[in-house]
Amino acid sequence: LALSHHFRPSNATQARTMSDLPGLPPAELLKPGGYKPFFDDLLTQEDALHTIKVMFEDELKKNVNLQRVSAPMFLTKNSGFNDNLNGVERPATFAPRDFQDIKLEVPFSLAKWKRWALHYYKFPAGKGLVTDMRGLRCDDDVDFTHSLYVDQWDWEKVITAEDRNMEYLQTTVKGIYKAVVDTEKEIAKKFGLEAVLPEEIKFFSSDEMLKEYPDLTPKERENVLCEEHGAVFLMGIGGYKEDGVTLRHDGRAPDYDDWITERPDGGFGLNGDLLVWNPVLKGSFELSSMGIRVSPEVLLKQLDIMK
Repeated sequence: LALSHHFRPSNATQARTMSDLPGLPPAELLKPGGYKPFFDDLLTQEDALHTIKVMFEDELKKNVNLQRVSAPMFLTKNSGFNDNLNGVERPATFAPRDFQDIKLEVPFSLAKWKRWALHYYKFPAGKGLVTDMRGLRCDDDVDFTHSLYVDQWDWEKVITAEDRNMEYLQTTVKGIYKAVVDTEKEIAKKFGLEAVLPEEIKFFSSDEMLKEYPDLTPKERENVLCEEHGAVFLMGIGGYKEDGVTLRHDGRAPDYDDWITERPDGGFGLNGDLLVWNPVLKGSFELSSMGIRVSPEVLLKQLDIMK
């Protein structure tokens, strides 16, 4: 299983003009005085951000049985540990002054490195790692929720073959969401903010949502769910519709998590996205993209589908 989460945008977002930015928030927020930050004091804001990072990680470790490890800031190109994403993005690359023949890359994500780290640290089944991953994505679409700079919690856990099922996935999601809710409550209490998240998360299938709202875009379907329920886990991300050409909901690499295994609810895929309603941006907001990793058999099938 893997969890990733973009923590906050870098100054790169602010460097472009409003007209250049895709994914603009509601028009009223862009007007002068349309949005007023809650914190007037930047030091208090930094204190709140630090509190979130420390508390959420502690709650996540407790709820999902994880132990923190250190993450690499760069990887050798020849190691094969850097994530290929969609295969076309350029990594930030450099060579050390005294070792010009060695090419180093700032990671896009630690998806591959984490799997190696589980073996290196000899984690037993039922236990996993969490780390504070920081990286650069030079070719990312920069908008109000995405940045060239990545600062996210990354985690990976050893599970058994018997754990590759919907029930285990949903139990894990509930543990993660509880960490989010408990962190929000503490921040709200400490800094006088309003807690907006519901106590429980709802589960939905991308297959069923596609049937119910065939004319909506994936983002619009997410908005419908999140506005009504506040927090949802949308299962089944990756793969194609029946036409074999159009994405079912969103793209997912074939060597990441399982998006083809049939579930008891009739849908396909042991993965999903954890989404909440953002009351400021008036839209769905992805907190986590996660799932049960591919088995050798599932990997070969998904690679064949993506040919």
